[in-house]
Amino acid sequence: MLAGLIAAVGPLGDSREGRPDREDHYGSLVRTITGQQLSVLAARAIYGRLTDRFGGRPPTPQEILADEPEELRAAAGLSRAKVSYLRSLAEHVISGQLELARLDDIPDEEVIAELVAVKGLGLWTAQMFLMFHLDRPDVLPTGDLGIRRAIERAYGLDALPDPATMERIAEPWRPYRTLACRYLWRSLDNEPT
Repeated sequence: MLAGLIAAVGPLGDSREGRPDREDHYGSLVRTITGQQLSVLAARAIYGRLTDRFGGRPPTPQEILADEPEELRAAAGLSRAKVSYLRSLAEHVISGQLELARLDDIPDEEVIAELVAVKGLGLWTAQMFLMFHLDRPDVLPTGDLGIRRAIERAYGLDALPDPATMERIAEPWRPYRTLACRYLWRSLDNEPT
């Protein structure tokens, strides 16, 4: 099933295009927070307004905390919740509770545990960070609606698959489940930002 989908979708684009530098873990998390629960186009627009406010680059933790929350919200088009998530991330980084430099060297499960300790960074956000920023090859975001819908369509299921069904279907894709997910998203023309 997946082979046919890959053939139909064709070559994938650069998964790093438009993303913060590979070494900028903080900037990547800022981008991920701004894009949560939004369409790809809306996420790009809001992230663009946020970076425009800071000279075309992701803001630093210090800049997020120094900015007036309501002004930041209005300027970038962020929800109040997302502003609070960005502030929580900044506080965790500045305090040392989240040591971004070590994320490259620890297993996926530990990265997830570190990230979900920050308000606003849930499992889905941590998985997107693993897939698209740390370039981890074997991530299967079972809670992602796009992946669930793409599997349902590709495998002719009667309903959206539950996590156990997804794990079973995706077992043959190991250790490249991240790449398989990119093809699945692309089959819907909806790769995350």
